[in-house]
Amino acid sequence: MTNILSMIARLHVGEKIMMKKIFLCILMVLCGLLVFSLASSCCARTLSENEYLSLRKKMVDEQIEARGIKDKNVLEAMRKVERHRFVPKDICHLAYGDHPLPIGEGQTISQPYIVALMTEVIRPNRSMRVLEIGTGSGYQAAVLAELCDDVYTIEIIEKLGIQAQKILSELYKNVHVKIGDGYKGWPEAAPFDAIIVTCAPASVPQPLADQLKEEGKMVIPVGKAGVQHLVILTKTKGRLIAREILPVRFVPMVNSKGEKY
Repeated sequence: MTNILSMIARLHVGEKIMMKKIFLCILMVLCGLLVFSLASSCCARTLSENEYLSLRKKMVDEQIEARGIKDKNVLEAMRKVERHRFVPKDICHLAYGDHPLPIGEGQTISQPYIVALMTEVIRPNRSMRVLEIGTGSGYQAAVLAELCDDVYTIEIIEKLGIQAQKILSELYKNVHVKIGDGYKGWPEAAPFDAIIVTCAPASVPQPLADQLKEEGKMVIPVGKAGVQHLVILTKTKGRLIAREILPVRFVPMVNSKGEKY
């Protein structure tokens, strides 16, 4: 320390000013890193169950019911399913926000309102057998499991499928997870009372249309990136009658090679 002070004392005035500036810059960088670290730690902290419950109720009140979702059973399922369990731990504090979230492998968990909307339009009840295409985190399947008799869900990305199967098997006995190509559906378990598709093909897959029961409903985002519409299809006398709901943005439906349908 004495040697450092002695060296500083021998510096010219201009050099001393320069040293002070460098020292201040280093100090500011260190302070910034400390603040960022503290902020990140605070944001990523684990919330209590009561805090999560409060956020979940607020999510339903402000994001879902306030936007017109009326089915009491759907609202109750959205209040019950712990969305923070279906997102990565480092962003679980963001689970009840009004937006989709990344879940890895280039995929996302849908915005809560969209999950509630897609669930409500199929008119779920305890006698229904439902197929979901695009398991993702497993959250949509969990909501359906609260409302329907049996839920069959397909995920093409093996890592996500395994993760979802693990958490869903811990929570429900009526959810069946399969890793495979959702375009082809699940013919062994067909026909289905309803089908929910959480990835967007350019057009409605014929295998899914074939696996839908008469008078059954399919809700699906259709179109290419940037020009997608959420569509509700009702099977009437073997034909699909379509009604557009709203513009949306979903990840594309792909095959095992990553090629878009």
